[in-house]
Amino acid sequence: MLANLKDSAATESAGAALAEVLPEADMVIYLRGELGAGKTTLVRGVLRALGHRGRVPSPSYTLVEPYELPGRSLQHLDLYRIGDPGELSFLGVRDLSGTLFVEWPERGEGRLPAADLICRLSLEGGGRRLEAEAGSPRGEELKHKWSQRLQTQGIVGL
Repeated sequence: MLANLKDSAATESAGAALAEVLPEADMVIYLRGELGAGKTTLVRGVLRALGHRGRVPSPSYTLVEPYELPGRSLQHLDLYRIGDPGELSFLGVRDLSGTLFVEWPERGEGRLPAADLICRLSLEGGGRRLEAEAGSPRGEELKHKWSQRLQTQGIVGL
């Protein structure tokens, strides 16, 4: 899946579209991209669409931001400050449940659960480019439904 998002509002809308098709079952979603590419903005869109009304900070300093939402649990991880994948044991990553959104997953390589979906965000012109690829059969189904939702809602130009 490939999408061009014209601004941060479109990135948040793409996150909301993902929330609409996100199963309640545990999922692992990797978020790759440079600083400022929109990883947290995408997660903010998911959270808002699922009913979260509070702040959605980047977990750069806390490393993990947990969210308990009606019928589901979501964990937002940012591993940018991790110096060694072994540090994830201290965070209790293996004990986390629900949907995991993991920014900078390459910093936890070998210690993270495998991704169901991998999202790559990059800055392009004044907007962002979103690429999604499946890491599992469940991820393939999610990617397909998300792509359909984005097209139906006309959120992005594909």
